[in-house]
Amino acid sequence: MAARIATIASALLFPVFAAATPITLKLSFFTSDQSATYVCAVKPFVDAINRDGADLLHIEVFLSGTLGKTQKELPELVRSGGADIAFVVPGQTPELFPDTAAIELPGLFRDVREATLVYTRLIAGGVLADYKDFVVIGAFGAEPSSIQSRKPLTSLADLKDQRIRSNNAIMSAALAKLGATPVVIAYNETALAIAKGTIDGAAVDIATMLDVGTSRLAGSHYMLPIGTAPLVLLMNRQAFDRLPDEAKAIITRHSGDWAAARFIDANLSFKRTAISLLTDDPRRSFVVPSQADSDAARAAFASVREAWAKESPHHRELLMKVEAELAKLRAGE
Repeated sequence: MAARIATIASALLFPVFAAATPITLKLSFFTSDQSATYVCAVKPFVDAINRDGADLLHIEVFLSGTLGKTQKELPELVRSGGADIAFVVPGQTPELFPDTAAIELPGLFRDVREATLVYTRLIAGGVLADYKDFVVIGAFGAEPSSIQSRKPLTSLADLKDQRIRSNNAIMSAALAKLGATPVVIAYNETALAIAKGTIDGAAVDIATMLDVGTSRLAGSHYMLPIGTAPLVLLMNRQAFDRLPDEAKAIITRHSGDWAAARFIDANLSFKRTAISLLTDDPRRSFVVPSQADSDAARAAFASVREAWAKESPHHRELLMKVEAELAKLRAGE
């Protein structure tokens, strides 16, 4: 009788134990978990979910292309369910994220805070139609890229004929207006391209220069802010919808403004560290553009924005909404 009672008790308890098994979500990230991008944009979310989700939800991170070999594969990997979540660089697949080009336009944002908050708010408001197949966990605008080269850079004139890595087609248009020869290359492939001589330098934000070896190869820094690189942490919408309500609530609580605030703070910390390390190296040169070069760049960036806006009424409307949200943000300061 005692054995039978134990068997029945075990059978009754089994569903409880099964239900307590956490749901595992697969997250793809294209490079190392030591990179500034991972630490700023991905780690806070993963740590929070794995802590607060406890017995309900667990995120397993696949690093350095172990799930999705290149950045260009990642949006479709999430859409198809091959990964539940992925960190995506929209500029690598502009055909999939056409509205996000409005965030890439040069000369708009002063810093990572402006870029990230405007991007986050436009997605939350449904202004950017690129994300209907996804749940957006975090939308981040990197610190506006400046130009780092292995060749001397003291003025805009020195950019002529230099092959400079670009994050996206819009940034390429801006670099071309400045006289450079732009080449769109994934962030984690940049250092190898410089080492092989495929490019002379890169337009990249200073906070992430130390990540993938670019800083070892490019010692001339022209501190002209160009434009932001939009970055986004996306989840498969069907995978999200299948989750229990409590799990959805945990993810939602650590998305949007929560994710943006942590990215901004961490990115600014990385930027301070990078600038301190780089400026302490006497072999490097840091050049702040002259007033004449700044004015010329400002005019070039305005022409790129206007050319993009003229392509369609939709583009014009998107640019106006970006500018309106940016003005609202600055007014609140």
